[in-house]
Amino acid sequence: MRRLLFPVFLLAGSFAARAQAPTPSYNPNETRRSVQPLLLWPELQGELALQNGDYLLLAVRGERVASAGGFASRRLGFDTRRARLAYEHFGSAAWSYGATVQLVGDGRGTVVIPEVLLRHRSPIIGGITFGQRLSVEHNFGSAVGMPLGSGPDGQTWTRLRLDLEKVLPLSGDATTGLALRPRLSYEASTHLRFQKATTDQDERTIQYTSLRAEVGVRLSPRLDFTPWFAYQTSYILELPQYQLDANGNQVQVRGGKVNNVYPTVGLDLRFTLLAAGSKSDRQQLPTQH
Repeated sequence: MRRLLFPVFLLAGSFAARAQAPTPSYNPNETRRSVQPLLLWPELQGELALQNGDYLLLAVRGERVASAGGFASRRLGFDTRRARLAYEHFGSAAWSYGATVQLVGDGRGTVVIPEVLLRHRSPIIGGITFGQRLSVEHNFGSAVGMPLGSGPDGQTWTRLRLDLEKVLPLSGDATTGLALRPRLSYEASTHLRFQKATTDQDERTIQYTSLRAEVGVRLSPRLDFTPWFAYQTSYILELPQYQLDANGNQVQVRGGKVNNVYPTVGLDLRFTLLAAGSKSDRQQLPTQH
């Protein structure tokens, strides 16, 4: 009987020691990284090339979480749908500027995001083109869910994108024939506010980044497609949350800096309409406008 009681007492003592052990302290200065489920973003684009080299663009995109869990409106098979209308004017071979407007809906509300942009593209060593895109946008909307990479209703954001691209002709004319367009881009976005009110919440310096790798395939001047993969990251600052430990002390258990990473797979399919008398040397931008 004593042999049976001894392991019972030993096990009970082990549980008691665990109950008395202090709860590990939470370090609010540590940045937590959370990888989210894979996102699927197919997009269909129609581009009208004007006679002066400018273009009009209409694009529609569906966004869906690859996993079955979570909220999904399932209309058209997507959780979120976006439509974008854009116009861009080329002031020179290197400089262009324009405007876009996005409509974003997830079945619970709609967001309207107008944007103005300035772009610079120039060749560098080895036939590689270096691009820079700076833009400012404002969010008008009532969606319950905030679009990834954009701020809530009423916020103004600024974006800077840098990219490297090279065109590799495979057959036919170098500017219109079959070609590959490998490209790497990095974008950073932040909430633009000139003065912080005492009631405003604290924020990270950068709220969103996107590192994207792609290989565009130009089949003809009128048809091309681009498969791509990106790591999109949302940088948030959670409010602190506290609870009592086993000794009755208040300890922080949540809050602080969190990096939510969204691996994303996309496919852009673009049809281009060439207006009569269009410039033969027009500059066609990557599908990530």
